[in-house]
Amino acid sequence: MMFKQLATALALVTAAPLAAQTTVTVEADHPAPVYNKRLFGQFAEHLGTGIEDGIWVGKDSKIPNIDGYRKDVVDALKEIHVPVIRWPGGCFADEYHWREAIGDPAKRKVKINTHWGYVTEDNAFGTHEFMNFAELVGAEPYVSGNLGSAPPYEMAEWVEYMTAPIGSSLAKERAANGRDKPWNLTMFGLGNELWGCGGNMRPEYAADLTRRYSTFVKVPAGEHLTKVASGANADDTNWTDVMMKMAGNSFDAIGVHYYTIPYDWGHKGSAIGFDEDQWARTLAKTERVDKIISDHSAIMDKYDPNKRVALLLDEWGTWYDQDPGTHPGFLRQQNSLRDALVASLNFDIFAKHTARLRGANIAQMVNVLQAMMFTDGAKMVRTPTYYVFDMYKGYQDGVVYPVEIQTRTYSKNEWSLNDVSASAVKGTDGVLRVGLTNVDPNKSEPVSITLEGVSGRSVSGRILTASKIDAHNTFDNPDAVVPAPFNGARIKGEKLTLTLPPKSIVMLEIR
Repeated sequence: MMFKQLATALALVTAAPLAAQTTVTVEADHPAPVYNKRLFGQFAEHLGTGIEDGIWVGKDSKIPNIDGYRKDVVDALKEIHVPVIRWPGGCFADEYHWREAIGDPAKRKVKINTHWGYVTEDNAFGTHEFMNFAELVGAEPYVSGNLGSAPPYEMAEWVEYMTAPIGSSLAKERAANGRDKPWNLTMFGLGNELWGCGGNMRPEYAADLTRRYSTFVKVPAGEHLTKVASGANADDTNWTDVMMKMAGNSFDAIGVHYYTIPYDWGHKGSAIGFDEDQWARTLAKTERVDKIISDHSAIMDKYDPNKRVALLLDEWGTWYDQDPGTHPGFLRQQNSLRDALVASLNFDIFAKHTARLRGANIAQMVNVLQAMMFTDGAKMVRTPTYYVFDMYKGYQDGVVYPVEIQTRTYSKNEWSLNDVSASAVKGTDGVLRVGLTNVDPNKSEPVSITLEGVSGRSVSGRILTASKIDAHNTFDNPDAVVPAPFNGARIKGEKLTLTLPPKSIVMLEIR
C-alpha cells in the first residue's frame, strides 16, 4: 500500500503540465529592494525546553555537544543559514537581569520564570552562552534589553559588557568570565511588548521611555548597533504612529508581532487532527499579515519617507493549544504540513514589502510554538517548517522580482484565499528562484509562468507535500514530510509550465 501511495505521489510530481489555470508573471525588468537575510531570523526565549535541552545541554552531557550546545541542533541551524537569533525574550526579557547569568554557573541566581510555567530558571544559559552560540551558528545576535523592570544604567552596562574593548572594568569582568575580545553585537531591543507583558504601557509613555533608554545605549566608535523599538500588537497602528511621531529619531527599527491563531486566545485550535475548515481558516488568517505590514508601513512613511527605520516582524508564526499531556505554559505544539504552508505564504508576503520590512523572527526556534526542530533527550527531529526555511534560504539578500498572479479562489465555508501564492528572487549566486504554494488540499493547479526581462535555459526544483493535511514528522517517523526533487516544470525561453499538486510548496531554480 505504501509503495502504491509513493508511486501516485511521484506521478503527481512528474506529470506533464495541464492547461494553465493560474498565470504568474515575474517582472525581472522591475527589480524591488533586496530580500534582507534578516527576514529568516529565529527566536529563542527562556520558555519551556526552547533553550535548555533544546539548545543547551551542558559540556558534561552524554548528548553529543559542542561546548555544551547540542551538535545536532547546531548543524541543522547552519544548514539553513540562520542569519539572526533573538534572545532572551519575549516576555521573559523585561524581567531578565543580565548580571544574574554571568560568571560561575554554580553561583548564578535561581529564580522563578513567572511568565512560562512558573518553573525555576537556573540561569545556566546567559550572556556568554548565548553570544557564543550565535557566533558558533554564524548568526547575528539580536539581544532584547529589559526596559520594563530595570533602570537605564542596567541596559547601558550590559551593552558595554558585550561590546567594549579591554580597558574598562566591565570589559575586564567579561575577560575574567572567559571572553577576552568583545562580541559583535549588531541588534538590540529596547524592551519587548511594552503594551503588554513588558509593562502595560500607553504608547506615549513607552515612547518617552524609548527615547530615554536609547540615549544611554552606546557602542564603540566605528560600530553600528541597530536599536529596535518595541512595536505594536498586530493591527494596532496607533502604537506605531505614536512611537514614530514621538521617538522615531531614537531607534533604527520597530517591531510588530502577529500570530496566526485559528480561533481565539481562549481556544486556539489543535496543531494536528484538524479538518479542512481549520486548514482554510488558518491559512486565511495568516494572510492577514499582508495588510498588517502595509498599514504599519504607511504610518511609518508619514514620518520617515526615506525609509531609514526598518519594520521588523520580530514575532510571527502559528499558535495553537499546546499538545495534550505537555507541561502547562511550555507552548509545545506539533508542527504539520499546514505550518509549512503558513511559512511559505509568509515568505511570499515578505517579498512584497522589502522596502520597509527588513527583518523577521519566527516564534520559536526549538520545541516552542512553530518550531524548526523538536528534541527529546538525545533525539532530534526537523519539522516541516524547517524544510521550508531550507527551500527558501536562497532568497537571502537576493534581488526581489515582483510577481503578478491570476489564479482561482480556494474556499471552504466562509474562508477564502488565492489558490496559488508566489514570489521570485534572484539570489546572490545568480540563480532565479520562484516559490509557489498551492493552498487547495484537494485539487492540482496548472500554472504558466512568464519571465519578463530574463530567460532561462534549464529549471530544477524541490517539492514539499504529503498525503494528509496534518502530516507531521515524529521521532519514530522523521521523514514523513520532507522535500523531494520536482521534475515537473518545463521551460522554453521566457515561459515555464508546471502543475502544482494539492497542498504543496514548490521551489524552482532557473538557470
